[in-house]
Amino acid sequence: MPRKTPSSLRLSFWSLLALCASLLALPSQAEKADRDQPMQIEADSMRHDEARQLTQFTGKVVATKGTLVLRAARMDVQQDAKGRQVARLWAAPNERVFFRQKREGVNEFTEGEAEQVTYDNQADIITFVQRAEVRILRGNQVADQLNGHTIVFNNTSEVMTVDGQAANGTGQRVRAILTPRNAASAPAGNSPTAPALRTSPGLSPASKP
Repeated sequence: MPRKTPSSLRLSFWSLLALCASLLALPSQAEKADRDQPMQIEADSMRHDEARQLTQFTGKVVATKGTLVLRAARMDVQQDAKGRQVARLWAAPNERVFFRQKREGVNEFTEGEAEQVTYDNQADIITFVQRAEVRILRGNQVADQLNGHTIVFNNTSEVMTVDGQAANGTGQRVRAILTPRNAASAPAGNSPTAPALRTSPGLSPASKP
């Protein structure tokens, strides 16, 4: 096998960073212009392992791409042999990873927080784990809010799955606040519907007090 020269290593390294730059743009109802924006990442330190195809950002990590913002204590970007990339983000103790992005065509934002966040670019799925919360903001007001142990948002099908319990049976009940949209104030023909919401089949409906 030919040995990689320093120049080829640099090329591979910057190619991976370029892939990282396009990794986290959410399609569908996310702001379309974000896809063409460069990804800017700030952190206290960065480490790239060429053999493992792993890039690690550590310490007050802030990643921005257009209207998309991610904040975490640590972010790892892993690429496999087939080019599939997965970004994993962790929060500092007693804190949560923060995600925010504008929705296309309306004055609305999607926000999410959890102790751990994973984004699989090939499957186009973002997963919030442990003290997970997702909010839809209309203007400056929280319209919809979901809380659970795990929230999975499939951007392709536009379906959210919410689990209140962890694999070991601990956790919390799913809680949701859903605000009806005022049809009169929504732009005609340009207002995306909120993602369909589903709880895990194993969760029973909340009992009435």
